[in-house]
Amino acid sequence: MPDFIFAYHGGKTPDSQEEDEKAMAAWGAWYEEMGPQIVNPGNPVGMSKTVSGDGVADNGGANPLSGFTVVRADDIDAACKMAQGCPMVADGTGSVEVAPIIEM
Repeated sequence: MPDFIFAYHGGKTPDSQEEDEKAMAAWGAWYEEMGPQIVNPGNPVGMSKTVSGDGVADNGGANPLSGFTVVRADDIDAACKMAQGCPMVADGTGSVEVAPIIEM
């Protein structure tokens, strides 16, 4: 069964302890739902730098990454269905890019 990366874009930083606890509960429930299909739960990430032939830019790129997760699924359609349960997708604050991880 192949592995897929979920690249998270957007989302909202909780404004209070209560919002943080609610967000963590939503992510925990989603991860529990996916169960053993999670290969690496990943983490949120900080602002990135973009490295190109022109140098290094501190702008985070056109669509800054906010986190990642690695899952195992039968195919990309099954992985996309899993991604639809992401709390950021459900609340409309973010999106998930789904891509196969190609073994080298």
